[in-house]
Amino acid sequence: MSDQDGGWRGRLKGVSAPIASGARDAGRGLLDILLPPMAHDSREATASAGLTPDAWSRVVFLEAPVCDGCGAAFEYDGGDFASDRCLACQVQPYAFARARAACVYDEASRGLILKFKHGDQQQFAPLFARWIARSGADVVAEADAVVPVPLHRSRLLARRFNQAAEIARPLARTAGLDYLPDALIRSAPTDSQGGKSARGRRLNVKKAFAVTEAGRRRIKGRRLLLIDDVLTTGATAEACARVLMEAGARAVDLAVIARVRTAREPPK
Repeated sequence: MSDQDGGWRGRLKGVSAPIASGARDAGRGLLDILLPPMAHDSREATASAGLTPDAWSRVVFLEAPVCDGCGAAFEYDGGDFASDRCLACQVQPYAFARARAACVYDEASRGLILKFKHGDQQQFAPLFARWIARSGADVVAEADAVVPVPLHRSRLLARRFNQAAEIARPLARTAGLDYLPDALIRSAPTDSQGGKSARGRRLNVKKAFAVTEAGRRRIKGRRLLLIDDVLTTGATAEACARVLMEAGARAVDLAVIARVRTAREPPK
């Protein structure tokens, strides 16, 4: 198991792990019967772990038709002869082939994602994995393997887990796809992308990623689904897609929890 897959938390090893896992699952099942699971955003009991109706109604989920290249919602369905890509993606396509986002990154979704990413609330991971599985059903169906965007070791030490890996693992398991947490590494530490321009973001991550030798053997000739939390300008995902393609991947698609509305602006 790689550092990216599970972070730095203590792990059970050897023959005790399956026993402990089974006991834990059985215990959780019993608790779910006695005490209904709580909504992640509230202590209100719900039929299954998720969001309260109020929180759910405020999230802007992205429904078809969306741009095939960046996942942005089209205002209306243009019909059989309309382009499947927005103008920005037609003029300057991303390095990844296609992108899907479950929702818009705004006030309603931002708090949930930040609780997961920085608040150590990993109960959101399977929920977000289900969102991505729904919004990206077509790219999931065509993928051969799932690859999370990695964190640098120093950031992983501070955060204790890789949020992209926590989403990618249950997504791959449910879809029956190979899960490759050790195929891609962040070989160089980078500054936070927050506050940087699109060009600054691209330069910040330009040489930050590398494919491992073990990963090179497992990605060659395969269509990969890259998983991240938020699509802002696409700089991080593009940097990852480029090194994966250079290492022999047949194609790379991207799926994220959310995308900012201005991730792609029409050319001026």
